[in-house]
Amino acid sequence: QVQLVESGGGLVQPGGSLRLSCAASGSISSILAMGWYRQAPGKERELVARITRGGTTIYANSVKDRSTISKDNALNRAYLQMNSLKPEDTAVYYCNADVGLATPYWGQGTQVTVSS
Repeated sequence: QVQLVESGGGLVQPGGSLRLSCAASGSISSILAMGWYRQAPGKERELVARITRGGTTIYANSVKDRSTISKDNALNRAYLQMNSLKPEDTAVYYCNADVGLATPYWGQGTQVTVSS
């Protein structure tokens, strides 16, 4: 199994930046890709960004020009850098690990609030 722990969330003013991190442990070699998802109150969980083992990335259109997903294989971590934050970015952000099965692994989530 895989365990995921997110950190780096908090309160940020509109136009500000933050970097989220996700620490993975357990069966690290089984991970095919890692991603960041977010869920706002009353809305479905949605993909923000994803990075494969080989380094291929995808982004949601809403964050594509102002976000960067990256990974550090030595530290078993994935990161999400977000710039020019907007109030609509407010959500709980979850780290995800794809191991090729129907059900992926999820972290506990970290709250991001964009407000003045």
